[in-house]
Amino acid sequence: MIHYHGTPCGATREDVARFLKGRHALVSFYRPEDIGTAAEVCQSFCLDNGAFSAWKQGAAINWLDYYSFVRDWCSHPGFDFAIIPDVIDGTEAENDELIYEWDDRFGTNYGVPVWHMHESIERLIELGRKWRMVAIGSSGDFATVGNGPWWQRITIAMRAVCDKTGRPLTKLHGLRMLDPAIFTKLPLSSADSTNAVRNSSNYARFGNYIAPNASTRMAIIAERIEAHQSAPLWTNTNWVQSELFSDFALVQ
Repeated sequence: MIHYHGTPCGATREDVARFLKGRHALVSFYRPEDIGTAAEVCQSFCLDNGAFSAWKQGAAINWLDYYSFVRDWCSHPGFDFAIIPDVIDGTEAENDELIYEWDDRFGTNYGVPVWHMHESIERLIELGRKWRMVAIGSSGDFATVGNGPWWQRITIAMRAVCDKTGRPLTKLHGLRMLDPAIFTKLPLSSADSTNAVRNSSNYARFGNYIAPNASTRMAIIAERIEAHQSAPLWTNTNWVQSELFSDFALVQ
């Protein structure tokens, strides 16, 4: 799988370049200041539409500006894909309208649509049949990645989108799922998070021997993540049930 580390890195330009060199980055349109560095030193990069960050801040994004941003970078040899605009906690109709708008401009070449976990399983299957990759976004009652309800819902989704051998209908990208406790249980082609960036300033996690610069601290966290890979197939035993997760709760 590809491990995409979310930006911005919030460090000096030198630290950003040292950390991102040879890695894969996710650059948000909401905070695109590291795009030049990512394009220069990363193995590859993808673009996030910034909807989640804007939603958290109570802001709005002009999608026409995002389309221009994608056009500026989609021909770069390191570009992998761009997340199609979406409405966090929106309706299926609202998100379908944005996908149609994207399709009119770009077709299916560059974009990855988001299936939000509060949406219907039928929509996930429909997206998987059309698009080369589908991103899974945690939302609604399933907004907290890794808690009980989240695992119950993702189990139902995996049962639906994978065939009888456990192979996904299409490539799957896990939004905010770059945690080994999560992605090692799921057949994801890629995942992202800002874990390395956000936690590099949490000195307590480094014990008594704290790396002297931000790039090294970010790299330590990233390397621990990159040591793990996603599950090759989905099986119903990919995650361990406990008293929190009853068989009844997993019935669709």
